[in-house]
Amino acid sequence: MEFNEYQRAANRTLYGNEQILTNCALGLAGESGQLIDLIKNYTFKGKELDRKEMIKEMGDVLWYLSQIAQWADVPFEQVAKTNIATLNKRYPHGYSADK
Repeated sequence: MEFNEYQRAANRTLYGNEQILTNCALGLAGESGQLIDLIKNYTFKGKELDRKEMIKEMGDVLWYLSQIAQWADVPFEQVAKTNIATLNKRYPHGYSADK
């Protein structure tokens, strides 16, 4: 699935029309926290990493990101391409701890 296709499909499930940016920003923080808790519990508490739950939480994060972009009238693909361009500029030869 392409990013813009995802953004359109995700937007079909957006509820409400007031305070969308604030709602999505707060939702992004909450879902990111849930993903972080899964990783924290795996890393520091010896719990098994529930990959199905991790995929679900990453999907929730992706949904909120896509809807923030939608609100700002930014194609989600542009977000991804801009990020890759930034990474390529920052690390033209790939990341290395030695550099």
